[in-house]
Amino acid sequence: MNRDLTTAQQDYAIYLPAISGFYSTYIGKQQYGEYVPASRMPAGIPEMEMLNFFNPHKGLYQYQWGLYSAGHANLKLDKNKHDPKEAMIRERGAHTTLVADSGGFQIAKGVWEGEWANPNCPRAEKYRSQVLKWLCEISDYSMVLDIPTFAYLDPEASAKNGIRSYDDAVNATIYNHEYFIKNSYNDAKFLNVLQGNNHADSDKWYEIMKQYSDPKKYDKFFRGWAFGGANKADLHLSLKRIVTLIHDGLLQTGMHDWMHFLGTGQIEWAPVLTAIQRAVRRHHNPNFTISFDSASPFLSTANGHIYTHSVTQAHERWSLRTDVAADNKKYASDTRAYRDAVISDGINQFFEDSPITEKLKINDVCVYAPGELNKIGKEGKTSWDSFSYALLMGHNVWHHINGIQEANRMADAGIFASTLESTLIHDRSNIQTIIDKIFAEPDYDNRMSLIDHYSKFWSKLPGSSGMGGSEKKVKNANTNFFNHFEEIDNGNSVDDSDFDQQRLDELEESV
Repeated sequence: MNRDLTTAQQDYAIYLPAISGFYSTYIGKQQYGEYVPASRMPAGIPEMEMLNFFNPHKGLYQYQWGLYSAGHANLKLDKNKHDPKEAMIRERGAHTTLVADSGGFQIAKGVWEGEWANPNCPRAEKYRSQVLKWLCEISDYSMVLDIPTFAYLDPEASAKNGIRSYDDAVNATIYNHEYFIKNSYNDAKFLNVLQGNNHADSDKWYEIMKQYSDPKKYDKFFRGWAFGGANKADLHLSLKRIVTLIHDGLLQTGMHDWMHFLGTGQIEWAPVLTAIQRAVRRHHNPNFTISFDSASPFLSTANGHIYTHSVTQAHERWSLRTDVAADNKKYASDTRAYRDAVISDGINQFFEDSPITEKLKINDVCVYAPGELNKIGKEGKTSWDSFSYALLMGHNVWHHINGIQEANRMADAGIFASTLESTLIHDRSNIQTIIDKIFAEPDYDNRMSLIDHYSKFWSKLPGSSGMGGSEKKVKNANTNFFNHFEEIDNGNSVDDSDFDQQRLDELEESV
């Protein structure tokens, strides 16, 4: 069992757990007082800092990278004041790297209400200024405040955010870009977010927005890139976009060194992004780094699921596996080790311990006995209290990071998922050799031709966050946003689209 996940990271593309505000609240509030009573702490985990993977001394496992969203943040907080709920983020050590999301998703979903298409809307202006201040003070890299192009496709959300067309999303994003460039400080490193629901819209967006990353045009140009929409879901488009960035002089060493793939957490993408990172470093920009994120460890816990193991056999589909977590009041007095109980009682057929669960007994999670009242004075259906969720979130985070790293280790050992091997006749290439061949080719047109040559190969990879990876699906997507998504049938594999976001939102609000 690997506990030092920072060292194990090696030169892989960096997975960023999209840290839940619920989880960070437990870490941070305990630093300022007894948020969780000592009597509730498990015997094997007597200190909350043991769940803090940013803590290199006390954490049961260590990992120095993470993502945190402005959607969780206390945007009104002055930098000289403290909010215990955010201490894990605001007071992390200098050894950590935090990529911050700007909250564009909150706008698109109608959570941050305002007439965003109107530059003079007071509510939008308030959010805009607060988000910029927060990003400048909190992050190592951060997304610009883009307006995703799906913002107008949900009528209810559109009524709240004031975005009623593709052009509205583009124009509102342009205004935000100009505002950020004019008003940013602390040498903030912003990532130019590329959106678009299909190839045509993505190309149009790029041609409009690329100017903000041009050091010849702006002194405070955007210092990297973030791929959203079809750019991050369709590998065919992703590769063409990166080749174009190089061709346009917008992926330069010391200027544009970071690229983030939004909401991408499937382990089959890990060797792909690592191969791209290595190829670009080898042939173009030695400082180039790719990161990618998902909220899956937190979403799955909120939906009552626990990571059990990962599947990385040769020539098969790879996945992180989840199952329903133990939740029964009969376990409130059961002191068996967590793993022993769930295996013995048939709750989970497979279960790989994490540094968290190896310290837990089953009644550390299933704490409420029959007839026992919860903290609001009622008898609930569940045996969990709110801290049970935090414990299992810590377990799931370890599994997700370790599973990502294991996928990279397998690829480096010459073992590949079926989706990462060429099926072209007389071509025994794999994802590493194919991608390196593309970036080793010095001619732009030849690079593009190579990408097209392997079009059937790219379509095998499932799209991130449930979006189909097939170029045809994304290229011909219609105007209905929800038709861009497909259910991927791979058993109990982890995918953010499989879980109910509202359950995590309710947990966030409970703290």
